[in-house]
Amino acid sequence: MGFFSSVSNFICNVAIICWDVILTLLNLVRRKRRVGHVTPEGHPGYGGHWPEFRPPQETDSRSACPGLNAMANHGIISRTGRGLSFVEVTHQIPATYNFSPTMCSCSSRFAATMLKRNYNKDTFDLEELNQHNGIEHDASLLRFDTAFEPDQAKKDVPFIEELLAAATGKDKHGHDIITTKDFSRMLGKRRAIARATNKGFKLSLLHRFFGSTNASTLVAIFGGRVNDLRTFLLDERLPEGWESRARQAHGITMTGLSLGTVSKVEFGVREKDWAGAAREAAEGQGA
Repeated sequence: MGFFSSVSNFICNVAIICWDVILTLLNLVRRKRRVGHVTPEGHPGYGGHWPEFRPPQETDSRSACPGLNAMANHGIISRTGRGLSFVEVTHQIPATYNFSPTMCSCSSRFAATMLKRNYNKDTFDLEELNQHNGIEHDASLLRFDTAFEPDQAKKDVPFIEELLAAATGKDKHGHDIITTKDFSRMLGKRRAIARATNKGFKLSLLHRFFGSTNASTLVAIFGGRVNDLRTFLLDERLPEGWESRARQAHGITMTGLSLGTVSKVEFGVREKDWAGAAREAAEGQGA
């Protein structure tokens, strides 16, 4: 059964990737969604009216992903973050953030495979996604490495504040924005310092891609706006009146994001520029 399951997963993944390419091409020719109508009518958040925000209780389950945590905090998925259906989460994410169904399906199926669960039948708790070197990885922009903080549901406020303060851009409305270059710069710093201070540091090519993708989604769905990101990253709450700034008709696709923003962020990372800061951090840790 294991063999046939692997073959089935492979065929399914190939089909998703092919469909993602088609959606990417369709996004080029189809009209974008109108402002105020990115979130579909009938879905929580339509018209900028999100369900009540409630901080998690002590017994609730949360992950290293602020996007899923925010959905739980607003009750878009179970507020407890427990017993979540892979299929239901896959259906809820596109309407909340305007990610393509292909990107959401691929991510959820990856998580199911990581947890050795059946995508169509099984459930999971958000905290289970914190499995080290699964989706979670070293040198995160938002959290200490697992070697220093085993509970990856805990965000690192100084990291987030430093990221927000690194913004150098302005949008046409005069809002401060974190640009792709800003994200590249901060990823370079985090990777250099984590490499110097974490003896068990590991960052595979896949997890480099994850890191750059996570940064790119903040550009895509928030436009890099500092005020919105402060609410989202620190409180894990969707800003009042907010809707995704990604207006593509078929949502943000893996192909479109990878060829555009992700490549810009990743190829702009320069760890060597932070050699001095990494050395100081290592010396300070040993003091």
